[in-house]
Amino acid sequence: MKQTTFATWGTCSKFIVFELDDAQCVHNVQFLGGCSGNTQGVSRLVEGAKAEEVIRRLKGIRCGSKKTSCPDQLAQALEKELSARTDDRLPAKQ
Repeated sequence: MKQTTFATWGTCSKFIVFELDDAQCVHNVQFLGGCSGNTQGVSRLVEGAKAEEVIRRLKGIRCGSKKTSCPDQLAQALEKELSARTDDRLPAKQ
């Protein structure tokens, strides 16, 4: 599994570290910063879930008046990683 670190924006957490396996399931999510209880809860709830399902459930969640949240940032991080993996599989342009 490849470990990915994502720099967040607009939240109390500064980074999210996670792994995706070959089946695109999420593992070992760690939020660096943020509300400890909430981020631990999110991490445990998404453990082993398909990345696309996690994105579907968490994308667009807001924290108070902020335009994003720690769960939304995880969804964005997973989207970015899935996109990068898709790009890596495309044939090189000639």
